[in-house]
Amino acid sequence: MFPHGGADVVALDDVNLDINYGELVALMGPSGSGKSTLLHIIAGIDRATRGECRVLGHEIGTMSENQLSLWRNHHIGFVFQSFNLIPVLTAYQNVEIPLLLTRLSRKERREHILTALDIVGLSDRITHYPRQLSGGQEQRVAIARALVTDPDLLLADEPTGELDTHSAEEVMRVLQKLNRDFGKTIVMVTHDPKACAYATITRHLDKGKILPV
Repeated sequence: MFPHGGADVVALDDVNLDINYGELVALMGPSGSGKSTLLHIIAGIDRATRGECRVLGHEIGTMSENQLSLWRNHHIGFVFQSFNLIPVLTAYQNVEIPLLLTRLSRKERREHILTALDIVGLSDRITHYPRQLSGGQEQRVAIARALVTDPDLLLADEPTGELDTHSAEEVMRVLQKLNRDFGKTIVMVTHDPKACAYATITRHLDKGKILPV
């Protein structure tokens, strides 16, 4: 529920959603249906005004901001539509950012970074800046950044929304690989039926409600 124009707007209404380990879930629906809000609540970025959100066995609605931040850093990887890369940092340095909050040594960080960039097929782009990469490559760097801490849950908000068809397919093949080969649980918001085709489960939202299967 959000305040808007002096009234409360219900973003999600009686949503009941179970996601199992190892699934690649696509959340589809028109703009304003509550998809991104649901993703942000799962990530602990937004808080539900009522109800319960249990993620990886934790009731995140009862956590303090410090507890939530620590939990998110350990368990959640988030991929944004607009990549959110820092333009003055190389691909390597962008991927390293989440690891700077850990106690890993520089050598250990390097091993994690190179592994993540290899998984997304960008081992040959580690010294490139975002301006030197295509949109699809930028998004794959963003996926590597989300992946580098080996999170239990990967959340992606319109990961192909700003990409051409070819780049979108590259990104979706990476997400499918993470799901199939590495067992990553992924929840993805998308408008794209082609992206949805890579999911193992698809759920539709409309006006804040999850439609029955």
